[in-house]
Amino acid sequence: MLSVIDQYRGLRKELYILFIGRIVTSMGSMVWPMLTMILNQKMGWNASTIAFVMLLFGFLQMPMTWIGGKLADSANKRNVIITFDLCSVLCFLIAAFLPISFISVILLGLAGLFQSVENASYDALIADMSATRDRERAYSLMYLGGNLGMILSPVISGLLFKNYLWLAFLISGLSVGTSTLLIYLFVKDIHRIEEKEETAVYQQADDNISTLSILKGAPVLCLFLAMSQLYWAIYSQWNYLLPLDMAKVHGENGAAVYGTVSSINCIVVVLCTPLLTKWASKQSHPQTHLCGEIFTAAGYLVFLLFLGHIPFYYLAMVLFTFGEILCTIINGPYLTSRIPASHRGRVVSFSNILGSILYGILELSVGFLYDQKAEYAWYLVIVLCVLTFVMAGILIKKDPEEYPALYRK
Repeated sequence: MLSVIDQYRGLRKELYILFIGRIVTSMGSMVWPMLTMILNQKMGWNASTIAFVMLLFGFLQMPMTWIGGKLADSANKRNVIITFDLCSVLCFLIAAFLPISFISVILLGLAGLFQSVENASYDALIADMSATRDRERAYSLMYLGGNLGMILSPVISGLLFKNYLWLAFLISGLSVGTSTLLIYLFVKDIHRIEEKEETAVYQQADDNISTLSILKGAPVLCLFLAMSQLYWAIYSQWNYLLPLDMAKVHGENGAAVYGTVSSINCIVVVLCTPLLTKWASKQSHPQTHLCGEIFTAAGYLVFLLFLGHIPFYYLAMVLFTFGEILCTIINGPYLTSRIPASHRGRVVSFSNILGSILYGILELSVGFLYDQKAEYAWYLVIVLCVLTFVMAGILIKKDPEEYPALYRK
């Protein structure tokens, strides 16, 4: 067990500050897990309307995400994170002191847009401050920190949902503000680690080539982008379909049930991320992703087959979370070990934009199908899960051919 914990030793101190910041931010992340229920039960919107609004914000995220990628590659990443964090804090605090209305939805949307700008800088900063051999550990640590803070957050937000939703907005704003202060005070040295080992051959900086040229010359990388972003679009449906089904089956108690199930997600992440990170270090990135996809599909199937039986929700969430962990901990390391360091922000942004497009299309389709018959929406999700299995199988075969240096022991 000590070796599982010890795997996080030896990273740069700034990464531990970012880890603490992730914990603090997530402790106050009380709005996003309940967003669908806010729109459904507080605003009175149906599934199609919710899907359309989320699709709209998804399209608005695209230019903001691309701007974020450009800033990550050309500006001080630390300052980008601080600036846009403060903008999102302001939106949360204003929303806390206004009655729930369409203005609240706009403010939450703006907060999400501001945070989407900084995402590329966060990912690129983690890669800059970790060597290739340490990158899975670094990304795993950030993911672990986010979920340590989320253990109690969904439960508290579920309890606040009915009568004290404004307090959830206020706590979210204060927590992001605290994380921003930590980064401002303690993350000063952000120079990029210079790597010498052969595995870094694909990461040599080159400012003379375009992002499009990199993608055109790397079909296997493009396959991973398509597969991983389709997976995340499928994954995101748990924040949409599960609360809708729980509200339909359990009424107003659905929010509390959903909150406790979400907390199981965080508990499993905290307990199992170190173990699964240790296991994944012995597998290739594509093999790990395929295992994650299978667990996610299994979780959805259990929930669908046993809807209305609360104990099975927790089993479904455990399976689902195993999949989430495996796909999360290798996503950043896969990308950053196969692209030039000079283009990390832009490629991450392109990946996020592709994800927004796929998420928007799927969200709209699922919303439309759910209003017709809920089972149709679930069938679509399961079929797409199978598609990701096929894509992962191709990647397992092609990736060693495209990036042989990463497979030499």
